Amino acid sequence: EVQLVESGGGLVQPGGSQRLSCEASGFTFSSYWMYWVRQAPGKGGKGLEWISTINQDSGITRYADSVKGRFTISRDNAKNTVYLQMNSLKFEDTAVYYCVRGGFLYWGQGTQVTVSS
Repeated sequence: EVQLVESGGGLVQPGGSQRLSCEASGFTFSSYWMYWVRQAPGKGGKGLEWISTINQDSGITRYADSVKGRFTISRDNAKNTVYLQMNSLKFEDTAVYYCVRGGFLYWGQGTQVTVSS
């Protein structure tokens, strides 16, 4: 069974940092691109925003303009884990953050990040 379990969310002040983790199981992690996607509050079924992507060997990373220069995606294939380091956080980064396997069929349960003073 494919499982993606995010952790690391919480309350952080503007300008602060947070690191999200997503531990994968049930598939060959090193064979898949991985993604981070977020959903801002009040958006319901809409408002999903792609944040970042990393390929199998970490040789390719991509970022949405909204987070470029502030967020860093990485992965550890030995630990079946993908990370999202978030720096210089802004109020508008408040959202539920999801880890997604390549193909977009499998999503984690999400972890809430709230940026507030």
